[in-house]
Amino acid sequence: MFLSWFYTIGPLYQALLATLFTWFVTAAGAALVFFTKTMNRKLLDAMLGFGAGVMIAASFWSLLAPSIEYAAMQGMIPWLPAAIGFLSGGITLRVIDKFLPHLHPGLKMDEAEGVETPWRKSTLLVLAITLHNIPEGLAIGVAFGAAALGFKSATIPAAIALAIGIGLQNFPEGAAVSFPLRRAGVSRLKSFWYGQLSAVVEPFAAVLGAWL
Repeated sequence: MFLSWFYTIGPLYQALLATLFTWFVTAAGAALVFFTKTMNRKLLDAMLGFGAGVMIAASFWSLLAPSIEYAAMQGMIPWLPAAIGFLSGGITLRVIDKFLPHLHPGLKMDEAEGVETPWRKSTLLVLAITLHNIPEGLAIGVAFGAAALGFKSATIPAAIALAIGIGLQNFPEGAAVSFPLRRAGVSRLKSFWYGQLSAVVEPFAAVLGAWL
């Protein structure tokens, strides 16, 4: 019933709902801080690795493969547009990473990256995860937008699979923000708030990606 309705609402709303799901999963990961103060590091690493593997597979089948197929249909060199887009995205993220102040989970304040700033550790941690959530939201939006255009490889199930893959990866990301803050003495509520806040950009980025 829900899936039948979901197919009819159009790519903008599909992308929005899909990323509200990924945001919810991020919040669920951050909410673990209400039940315990620490999380086994090996378990967290394994969860991040699993999420990354799922996301890589979903990214290829939901984004790169349709791009290659559509380029071939237009008479272009099939791999060239996908390669240009892939490299452009990586370079863009690297430039943002170079200048945006942020701190990756598990590192000390003196290991913060980007330009120098007086911002607090909580802000820098959220920015580190947010930096990666923007392109994740865009990817989900583009996947639903491509499915709406009727490309053979770009389907709604493939876009849903991409959203699920990103959601799986977001669960440990939420925990990766909230637990370090809790260990640093931040309250459980604030730790959870900052953990879920890192994914708030995904719905906005997804709607933009679907619209484009």
